[in-house]
Amino acid sequence: MLKLTGLNAPQREAVAVLSGPLLVLAGAGTGKTRVITYRMANLIAHGIRPDRILSVTFTNKAAREMRERTSSIIGSRLKQKPVVSTFHAWCVRALREDIEVLGYPKGFVIYDRGDQESAARTAIREIRIGDGAMSPGDLLNRISRWKMCGITESEASNHVEVDFDFLAAMAYRRYQKQLRASGAVDFDDLLLLTTRMFEEFPEVLRRHQAKFDHVQIDEYQDTNGVQFKLVQQLVKAHNNLCVVGDDDQSIYGWRGAEVEHIINFASHFPGTRTVRLENNYRCTDQILGCANRLVRHNRNRHDKTLIPHKKAGAPVRFLAFDDETSEAENVVREIAYLISELGVLPKHVAILFRTNEQPRLFEQELRRLHVPYVLVGGQSFFDRREIRDILAYLKAISSPRDEVSLLRIINTPARGIGATTVEKLVQMAVKKGSSLWEILPEAQATGVLPARTMSQLASFRALLERYTQLMTSHPKSLAESIRSLISEINYNDEIDRQYKEEAQQEARKNMLAEFVNSIAQYVEREEDPSLSGFLESTALMDRDEQSEKDEKLSDNSVRLMTLHSAKGLEFPRVYLVGMEEEILPHKRSVESGLEKDIAEERRLAYVGVTRAMDHLTLTRASGRMKWGKRREAMCSRFLFEMQENPGDALPEVYISREEDGPPSSNSGPPSLRPATMPEKRAEWPAASEIDAPPF
Repeated sequence: MLKLTGLNAPQREAVAVLSGPLLVLAGAGTGKTRVITYRMANLIAHGIRPDRILSVTFTNKAAREMRERTSSIIGSRLKQKPVVSTFHAWCVRALREDIEVLGYPKGFVIYDRGDQESAARTAIREIRIGDGAMSPGDLLNRISRWKMCGITESEASNHVEVDFDFLAAMAYRRYQKQLRASGAVDFDDLLLLTTRMFEEFPEVLRRHQAKFDHVQIDEYQDTNGVQFKLVQQLVKAHNNLCVVGDDDQSIYGWRGAEVEHIINFASHFPGTRTVRLENNYRCTDQILGCANRLVRHNRNRHDKTLIPHKKAGAPVRFLAFDDETSEAENVVREIAYLISELGVLPKHVAILFRTNEQPRLFEQELRRLHVPYVLVGGQSFFDRREIRDILAYLKAISSPRDEVSLLRIINTPARGIGATTVEKLVQMAVKKGSSLWEILPEAQATGVLPARTMSQLASFRALLERYTQLMTSHPKSLAESIRSLISEINYNDEIDRQYKEEAQQEARKNMLAEFVNSIAQYVEREEDPSLSGFLESTALMDRDEQSEKDEKLSDNSVRLMTLHSAKGLEFPRVYLVGMEEEILPHKRSVESGLEKDIAEERRLAYVGVTRAMDHLTLTRASGRMKWGKRREAMCSRFLFEMQENPGDALPEVYISREEDGPPSSNSGPPSLRPATMPEKRAEWPAASEIDAPPF
């Protein structure tokens, strides 16, 4: 019989349930994977054939870990193994067997993103609208949301909310027609077609139901409508379903996940037994105190409280700074000290943020202080399309002979200078042995181009010359000049044209605002600022980043990541930055006025807090730059909710610009005080003299 001595009492209780519906509410750091793997082993020990157990999770990495841990428990002697798979991989297996009933070939191909975009572009043309009205990316995002809700192409027109949806529904029908004609499916089809196949062909469903006596689902709080339906179909014959998850960590509502699936599990599956895993082995008591108090403010949740098994941890720190520059400088300076003086490994430190524009300043400081880092799950700030477009304008203004930049912006945003015109200009430049910029006046004078095109070329050249003069003569006003340039070329309209979803438009515009901020901060920092100096500083950053990749430092690097990317991970030291209203909680959620939106933001903050194992620092700025101008920022409500008495003032340390430097904790909490960074390392306490980090 399987020995369960390595499990605590609630874990043993969950593992011992061998039939019927079982809900395991597994809080952060409570050992849910251990329960899933031991439960599979216990089912086998009680005579269930391994290949009649199906365990489903969301990522290949999680599935791989589950297989390895199960094998280590049951050993490698067994000929048969439990089926451990992602939702999508299991659906591929089912479709390979029976998809012909839906009119698809068994040898169907699965389209990748590039294939999908090509099909979407064709569908858009077929309904006689151009990319200007709907981009392939926008169409695919809308189709994906419909598919995650189980809405087929024939039903989409009944779910139209805005004008864009009406066009998208038309294009969706043509997109699916193309895929079927090509014997292809996309990623979302794998789930949608499987549920449809089971629904329309009961004999196919019965055959697949008969393959398994037990089904387990990991991360159940992340299931969307189609996945929920698939689970219901699969276990209907026996209801031997075990789901493991945590409603307090449901943070993917924006991609279709429905927290109600785990909250209402017992009503969906009568006779459910519920086991709560509340013993947390990851975080200290101080960190868990904040996490428990925070998430309790969500009304619609399963009642549970994480119990710490790590006592007497360092206090959770609340730090406030004048602005986002001071926040980044101090956090990174502290991390640099931890690494160089206390021997902390870079990979044991994470900086977590809510929005994609936040890491830019932290990247800048990490590079400046030569701290190895990796930006997880996202592009580097300067690699984003909108940033590269505006950088190309600045490069062309600074150096008109930069043809790569000139060709990038000559018709971005569209100004009537098409590909044919550009090709003629390039041919003229090659023939004359001149640069593209030098050939523009001659092209206008010769009349080889239509009058309207020549007028557009003249306006384009005049625009660049005007801003060259402006930025050269007023270097202290670079941010203002660039903000004016963005407005004059109507780049915000270009964003609206490219991205039809409001959330995407806002995110892209925020990136532009952050770019203007970076220029304003450069001007503040430099005694003799110039456009060429700013461009040089960004170019050096790119080289530093490439150097980091070349030296393969990412294996031992500070992690920068969004809160969404951090889910499932843990770090000894966590800095959760930007704890302000309209950042966390996000502006969209605040403006929606819906309790469910704020609740998801609160869960996101909870996920961030519970990533920290030993040390947690929560930071905010009193003011932030927006479009080159400083604006007041309000403290996040979540900081108050973490306090034992939410009405009390925050126990935070305010570090003003004049006092910049890591706050010292030599006198211990709660009297954390700002201190100036000493010039000599000897002025810092030795690592052996302190129990907690010196900040």
